[in-house]
Amino acid sequence: MTTEHQTLALILFSLFIAVTLGITTWVSRNRHGSAEEFYAGGRLFSPMENGFAIAGDYMSAASFLGISGLIALFGYDGLLYSVGFLVAWLVVLFLVAELVRNCGRFTLADVVAARMSERPVRIAAGTSSVVVSVLYLIAQMVGAGSLVGLLLGSSGPVARTLTVVGVGALMVVYVSFGGMRATTWIQIVKAVLLMGGAITLTVLVLLRFHGNFDQLLTSAADRSGHGRAFLSPGLKYGGDWTARIDFMSLGLALVLGTAGLPHILSRFYTVPTARAARRSVVWAIALIGGFYLMTIVLGFGAAALVGPDAVRASNASGNTAVPLLAAFLGGGAGSTGGAVLFAFVAAIAFATILAVVAGITLASSASVAHDLYASLKRRHARQRSEVAVARVAAVGIGAVAIALGLLAQNLNVAFLVGLAFAVAASANLPVLLYSLFWRGFTTRGAVWSVYGGLIPSVLLVLVSPVVSGSPESLFPGVDFQYFPLQNPGIVSIPLGFLAGWLGTVTSHEEPDEAKHAETEVRSLTGAGAV
Repeated sequence: MTTEHQTLALILFSLFIAVTLGITTWVSRNRHGSAEEFYAGGRLFSPMENGFAIAGDYMSAASFLGISGLIALFGYDGLLYSVGFLVAWLVVLFLVAELVRNCGRFTLADVVAARMSERPVRIAAGTSSVVVSVLYLIAQMVGAGSLVGLLLGSSGPVARTLTVVGVGALMVVYVSFGGMRATTWIQIVKAVLLMGGAITLTVLVLLRFHGNFDQLLTSAADRSGHGRAFLSPGLKYGGDWTARIDFMSLGLALVLGTAGLPHILSRFYTVPTARAARRSVVWAIALIGGFYLMTIVLGFGAAALVGPDAVRASNASGNTAVPLLAAFLGGGAGSTGGAVLFAFVAAIAFATILAVVAGITLASSASVAHDLYASLKRRHARQRSEVAVARVAAVGIGAVAIALGLLAQNLNVAFLVGLAFAVAASANLPVLLYSLFWRGFTTRGAVWSVYGGLIPSVLLVLVSPVVSGSPESLFPGVDFQYFPLQNPGIVSIPLGFLAGWLGTVTSHEEPDEAKHAETEVRSLTGAGAV
């Protein structure tokens, strides 16, 4: 990209940052310091607004940059992410959305602690939520670094570092000053921009092939270097049984992980009723479904028009496939049209990253303040002190995410999000489902369920090819790989459910029937919900 083209993209970046900072400033002047306002935006959003915000929160850099890149590089096998991310919302719609809205106030721990001993449950659920959030944040940081590294070309490594630090600083500002209300409006703006950009690129790709999707697939396969194998399962997850089991493990994590993501669960508390929460999910599914269908066109379009070799040369993990496709569709990287379209798409991707990191940071800081801090200081803490702790926690979480984002900057962002989904499905989903549907579930079962999924999933990642033992690892020069799979979900998710069952059946605690009955009535009817 020429200096003029880089300047155009940076101007669009700056414009979006200015708009979002303006929203944050406006919201911060019109709020009071209550926990309900900071964590849930006063519960004043309509189902449509919240549906757009959910879509904006969910369609992250992993979706826009990572999935399209994986499809461009691996064809059919990259589709697993699109299918998994979308099908997961059926689990959310039918099992989670309404019940969570009725049973909780701000966090996952509220739902579980409704009929348990609060302190151990809140500490466990809060710890798990922070771990999942930090893993998800790493992916967004990597996406931001890849994007700006591509934009600035030769100064890539320095640019990536500065970008990751800058995104971390911005997300702290959004959360600390604007809370949930500012975060929600940023996500709505981002969802509109992202859908508009995806539609524009999809239409341009299809016009190139005269609306003939079969011709698009054939061209992608021909240019991929793999022929028809590019359109068949097995290019990335084929071969030996290890790769096939890894494929199943990833699919399981993607389908079950969404229902355990803290920043998604927290969105159900921003609407006034459970019915509004359900309608929010319907809006979100419509938007998300349309978007993931378009990522298929964009991924194969990048393979057919840009070529996997060019994509891989720009970024080994494929994170820059969509921006490169935009430049090509506009007339080439050296043309004015290509530069304008590239800058537009790059700005949208950057907006995507900023909106998502704001939502994740808010959810994780809420877990620190509302669950970890409040469980230790509940007798002496006031609402304002809890909110102040949440703001401080946002700074600490931002610092951790920046450091880990710099370390993992060569990994595919969709793959990194897959790890976050595996931890969420292993640690958060079992305790959530047991709490909602098992009458005999106990406090010991809840704590064991969380740690029984969290600890194995994190440990298995640490001793997997993700961290060491292969050229694509975080530490390629060392080898302490003992677990052959890249995604631990197929092992850690059953362990989370098993640990919850084992903790309950070995517990001497008698379940509180009155609390369970109250929770059951509230979850199903909304009576007594906050």
